[in-house]
Amino acid sequence: MRVLTVIGNRPQFVKAAAVSTKLRERADELIVHTGQHYDRELSEVFFEELGIPAADHRLSVGSGSHAEQTAAVVRGLEPLLEELAPDAVLVYGDTNSTLGGALVAAKARVPLAHVEAGMRSHNRSMPEEVNRVVADALSALSLCSTEAAVANLEREGLGETAVLVGDVMADVALLFGPIADQRSAVLDRLELQQRGFIAATAHRAGNVDDPANLRALVEVLARAAERAPVVFAVHPRTRARLEAEGVLGGLADRGIRATEPLGYLDFTRLVRASRAVLTDSGGLQKEAFLASVPCVTMREETEWVETVEAGWNRLVGLDPEAAARALDELPEPGERTSPAAELYGSGRAGERVAEALAQRFG
Repeated sequence: MRVLTVIGNRPQFVKAAAVSTKLRERADELIVHTGQHYDRELSEVFFEELGIPAADHRLSVGSGSHAEQTAAVVRGLEPLLEELAPDAVLVYGDTNSTLGGALVAAKARVPLAHVEAGMRSHNRSMPEEVNRVVADALSALSLCSTEAAVANLEREGLGETAVLVGDVMADVALLFGPIADQRSAVLDRLELQQRGFIAATAHRAGNVDDPANLRALVEVLARAAERAPVVFAVHPRTRARLEAEGVLGGLADRGIRATEPLGYLDFTRLVRASRAVLTDSGGLQKEAFLASVPCVTMREETEWVETVEAGWNRLVGLDPEAAARALDELPEPGERTSPAAELYGSGRAGERVAEALAQRFG
């Protein structure tokens, strides 16, 4: 069995770390790195730190609009698919790389397998929601992280493709969390104290591309900084928007410390040591939950509804006062006594993904 894996951004690199080793015990896997994330701290460092096999092919699509990125993935991947003739194409999550991989596989009539299938925010204005819905509709094998994801597919008439495998990011969190605590010196390097800061990220187009929303996001960060200093790991695209609006230089005066993107081990250590996480990232909501750290999410909805239902995540949009209340009301870090991965599997999701692929396409 030959599987062509398409990955292109930070969360997908992390997920591939849980799957590729297990998959290569059963199959010939070829990795295509689309280059959707190309900054070293968002790309190469993950291959180095997590032991992901080197990419066999690179498309170097770079930045651009959603249409431009997707089109570049399609153009680069189509001839590769014809040349390599895989038995299946494997995609992860909800990015433009996911959508491009799904479209090329469907047009070439190659079976598609989708990791993190069935996740829904029910907000079609989010590009990520459109990407995941399309990928699920085209998938022959839908690899679901949660029972809620399986139920979503069943409601959409796609239940026959669904297999519950657990969450591959939980595998990585459970394995590498303690390693990050031992190896990373990020707290010393940034002169931070355990539980003495809030870890923040922001990259969603709806939050950072609109100038008014971007300024509102800065107000949320500043309000949070009244509770504890905010360490803001700034995505390159977000940094460019902040610079364009002339607000990047003033962040420090408001208690917001802007840093470059961090490698996986450093950022994992940062999250695990923080008082809380403030983000608009889907994956980071879950990483915070797995680390028993409360999360305040700068969105109106989430695909990871379990984290909210469990009381460890609060949706606040871009409302500074709601963010402040959430920080005051959410549990203290580390209070949860139940196992960290109780909602997302027992750390064997990567193994289950490989097994499902072998059973369906082997």
